[in-house]
Amino acid sequence: MQMETQKKLADRLFPVAASGDETELRNIPPEQRRLHTESADLTVSSLHQYMTHGKIEVPEFQRGYVWNRNQASRLIESLVIQCPIPVVYFSQGSDNKLIVIDGNQRLLSIKLFLNDAYELQGLTTYPELNGYSWSRLDPRFRDHINNRTLRCITILKDTHPQIKFDVFERLNTGSVKLNAQELRHGINHGRLMTELDELAKYDKWKSAVGIRSDKRMKGAELILRYFAFRNDRASYEKPLSSFLDAYSSKTRLLSSDEVVELSRDFMSVMDRVDFALGRLAFRLYGDDLKNVTPFNSALYDAEMIGFAETKNEKILSNRYDQVDMQRYVSKLFHNDRFVGSVRQATSDEQSVRARLDIFLDHLQKF
Repeated sequence: MQMETQKKLADRLFPVAASGDETELRNIPPEQRRLHTESADLTVSSLHQYMTHGKIEVPEFQRGYVWNRNQASRLIESLVIQCPIPVVYFSQGSDNKLIVIDGNQRLLSIKLFLNDAYELQGLTTYPELNGYSWSRLDPRFRDHINNRTLRCITILKDTHPQIKFDVFERLNTGSVKLNAQELRHGINHGRLMTELDELAKYDKWKSAVGIRSDKRMKGAELILRYFAFRNDRASYEKPLSSFLDAYSSKTRLLSSDEVVELSRDFMSVMDRVDFALGRLAFRLYGDDLKNVTPFNSALYDAEMIGFAETKNEKILSNRYDQVDMQRYVSKLFHNDRFVGSVRQATSDEQSVRARLDIFLDHLQKF
């Protein structure tokens, strides 16, 4: 009886994952799952200099700088009274820059204060300092703050990208959790991530997808998904999230010209889809062009890749009527294999291959 009771308690506290569950780290060889780190106690002065000269990169998460002046002021007061400050975590980029993965608000508060951007307020231990900016503090206070150290742990660049991502998720303890794309935006911030944000504002894209207010980078993730399947689908393995993580890591250091080329490709294909399907893009519907379903991300994969890679000259030159194309595409919605690939187990390798191949082949015969 005791053993059974113990087992029930263990099952509640440490549930065993079902055999079909996927973990994002499962496919990484065991010897690559180690976290390679380096610890250092950096002075406030050093951290400020690093930020000023661009050695520290603070990713522009969608939520940006959210601390109010009281919170920032209390941090400065903590430095004065030598109260321990939580550890700051960095990810070492391939260019050796330090990318902040936890500690954004603390570092920006320090930078802003040392740049005279705000005056202290709401202090409780030293209320005498309320109203003082950095430049107005007694030099002895400034020296004391400059010499305070913060423990910094850097995840080195030879750590597997997915392990970095996993650590980022574990450290993501804010009041509003960052989603997968916001995490990618921080870990792999670069020209492509910035361009994704801009492409997500494209009118034809917004109209087709139906995203009116994109505050959590859902549009950027879908566009990244198109680029990943367009350029790297030969390496696709589920889970989809890990595939996007790996692609965003590979493309972090793309040149301006390479990003411009990707951007032009996306907008060109989006224009082609808009001309072909209009309001019915990325949605299933009936033969009468009615009973339209909401946006379907798996169908989006198929249609974007299909219209991107078709060799059909009639389609490439827009020499057809939109209603004819809409009705032609609707024939696929009677194909059980195709419909299954966009509705069930959509991240399975077989489903991904099936929907992309079937739709592209269908377009070739239009």
